[in-house]
Amino acid sequence: MRHCLISTSHPIRRYHDNMKRILTALVLSISILFASGGFVFAQDFLKGVEAWEKGDFATALREWSALAEQGNTLAQFSLGWLYEDGRGVTQNHKEAVKWYRKAAEQGYEDAQFNLGLMYSQGKGVLQDYKEAVKWYRKAAEQGFEDAQFNLGVMYMNGQGVLQNNIYAYIWVNIAASSGNAGRVKIRDIIAKKMKSADIFKAQKLAQECVKKNYKGC
Repeated sequence: MRHCLISTSHPIRRYHDNMKRILTALVLSISILFASGGFVFAQDFLKGVEAWEKGDFATALREWSALAEQGNTLAQFSLGWLYEDGRGVTQNHKEAVKWYRKAAEQGYEDAQFNLGLMYSQGKGVLQDYKEAVKWYRKAAEQGFEDAQFNLGVMYMNGQGVLQNNIYAYIWVNIAASSGNAGRVKIRDIIAKKMKSADIFKAQKLAQECVKKNYKGC
């Protein structure tokens, strides 16, 4: 949940006020919770969302903290966001990393992406591009476009991985398939550094990657 900044030298930041995405995730979470008898979990999380929408971050923090401690991934991710931005609580990047990691280790792609950002920028942890790549890749393999783009940028810049324009093109091209103009621009910048044969190879590999659901690319 960050403002996304397109850059040839730095990965994008996630749009941090993307309530629509969180609410969509909430609807899915509620359906799962109902199925598993978790009606109270869903109700309490929704109270936090309603407080968030009103700018009452202290209440959101209180509602989500209990759920996060019980292992709810959406609550853990949301708590990480509050600590990272210092909303309803004193800003604490280490605490943000703690909660992002808990959700990321349960497979939540938004948290994996944000954890990658924290490692990439050295917030709450020592800057570690290899760890950033690790978490971007986990989210990218779930089809998370922002992570796919960032992973491509890491390959383009040789951060945490050996510099490789073919792999940079693969991931940025996949991320650009939805038509995002900024991503298309970066893909074209990468292409200008490549031979025609390498572009063709990268395009073919990108198609194969999509068919494999982004695994093992």
